[in-house]
Amino acid sequence: MILRSTKLLNHPIRQSLTHSTLIKNPSCSSSEIPKRLHHKDWLSPNEVVQVFTSLQDPNSVLTALDHYSKRKDYKPNEALYTLLIDKLAQAHLFEAVDDVMDRIKAERNCRLSDDFFRGVMKAYGNVGGRIKKAIQTLYDMPSFGCWPTVKTFNFALHLLVSTKMFDVVHEVYLVAPKLGIEIDACCLNIIIKGLCESGKWDNALKVLDEFPKQKCEPNALTFSTLMHGLCVNGKVDDAFGLLKRMENEGIDPDTITFNILIAGLRKQRRYDEGIKLLEQMKLKGCAPNPASYQEVLYCLLDAQRFAEAKQFMIRMISKRASPSFVSYKTLIQGLCKENMVEDLDWVLRQMIRQGFIPKMGMWKQIIRSVFSKSNHCCVSYEETIDDLIT
Repeated sequence: MILRSTKLLNHPIRQSLTHSTLIKNPSCSSSEIPKRLHHKDWLSPNEVVQVFTSLQDPNSVLTALDHYSKRKDYKPNEALYTLLIDKLAQAHLFEAVDDVMDRIKAERNCRLSDDFFRGVMKAYGNVGGRIKKAIQTLYDMPSFGCWPTVKTFNFALHLLVSTKMFDVVHEVYLVAPKLGIEIDACCLNIIIKGLCESGKWDNALKVLDEFPKQKCEPNALTFSTLMHGLCVNGKVDDAFGLLKRMENEGIDPDTITFNILIAGLRKQRRYDEGIKLLEQMKLKGCAPNPASYQEVLYCLLDAQRFAEAKQFMIRMISKRASPSFVSYKTLIQGLCKENMVEDLDWVLRQMIRQGFIPKMGMWKQIIRSVFSKSNHCCVSYEETIDDLIT
């Protein structure tokens, strides 16, 4: 476990006053401090939060906090510390965030929740991109008198996976017992996702064996994550093997599971299998969503079955699923190529009704196809098209 140096803890007030990056004027004139902190009237915790909320300059936060700490009614709480961390983090004053955390540890005058530390980790990781500092905060929580929950632990793992720090994921996972964490299915799912994204498919599959050891049960997300990794790697048949394993273990596949498989089949140009899978998922009691229909539409377009694609698009729209712009563009190009100009009108009208505007190149292709069909070629296509458009 890596902890910050304790040198700063000896004089937290002095450090907050002299931090060069935060205070423009080291002498700290009284004008930097909100007037209400000068009053001798007793301030309630809510009033103190209002005072610090009103601060416009984040650089004055530590100055005001130091002044407040000298008052007899000084009694900071989690709401105040959360506000200070948020203000400083949004201004990217992360050295000041460090100072506030040092002060909290030194004073120990407030009991903080797991939610607070998760917020600090989000500030370091999501706002500041200081991933290592966020993980250090997780390790450091017990020294503040607060033990992390599995929700906060899983946030740390997800942060590492999302920033592709895959090598650190296993290190954090091994620390779980020291932090009093009981591993859950969500944690293992994050581990699987990280292994898949780093290309370690075999190791990801082995994590399935960890579920019973940790007294957890895999769910549809577990298998969908593995299937996605396999399909991306071209191992669609192995992904279907996992589908069979799911069903054998009594785990119902969801819509996302089938969408992943349809996309995997499409990638391997196994279009008919992808199209049939849409019907099979219905028989299994799983309702398709717009993404399901879109994947099947892509299968038909990739297979250059444009007449079928148009009919499927009609069916898709009747299910209140909106085709993508790429779908319309590809279908129009296909209809033009096959000289099926009689179908263009409906596609164009539906495209515009959905809010998509055909671009110049698309219009030229449509007009060229119409002229070719009608055999009116008195002048060159390009000259006629330019005249019509302009």
